[in-house]
Amino acid sequence: MRVKEGSKIRNLLAFATASMAQPATRAIVFSGCGRATTKTVTCAEILKRRLAGLHQVTRLRYQSVRELWQSLPPEPTPGQKPGEPAASLSVLKNVPSLAILLSKDALDPRQPGYQPPNPHPGPSSQPTAPTSKRSLGEPAAGEGSAKRSQPEPGAAEEDQTA
Repeated sequence: MRVKEGSKIRNLLAFATASMAQPATRAIVFSGCGRATTKTVTCAEILKRRLAGLHQVTRLRYQSVRELWQSLPPEPTPGQKPGEPAASLSVLKNVPSLAILLSKDALDPRQPGYQPPNPHPGPSSQPTAPTSKRSLGEPAAGEGSAKRSQPEPGAAEEDQTA
């Protein structure tokens, strides 16, 4: 799976999950370069949580990318030839590139970048304590709420009879 900066994670994961659900597919590789490296890691981590028991090998390298910048052609001035080329700038960058192999089959644990399957189920498989949701204008507990606690009806009657 080639992960690009503009790729949608849900689209990548839908295709990867469907591919890995087929018995013939034993492994998948997510690869990304430059700004897509964080999205590549995110896709691999989500897929590992969805499909337990995946072995992982991660490879990191740098790619040389040449960018060519050309300025707009200048307006012809008196005395200048109209066919002069625009100035250009060439920049050579080393950008990180990442490839993550996820496999259903056991891989060599001596390989650099190897991670065994997670023995514990991921947080998405076990429900956690519910989190409270509040609107933006609603104060949190203990933030100067104007509510008063009311005594229980039975408690007020006991105080009057005593």
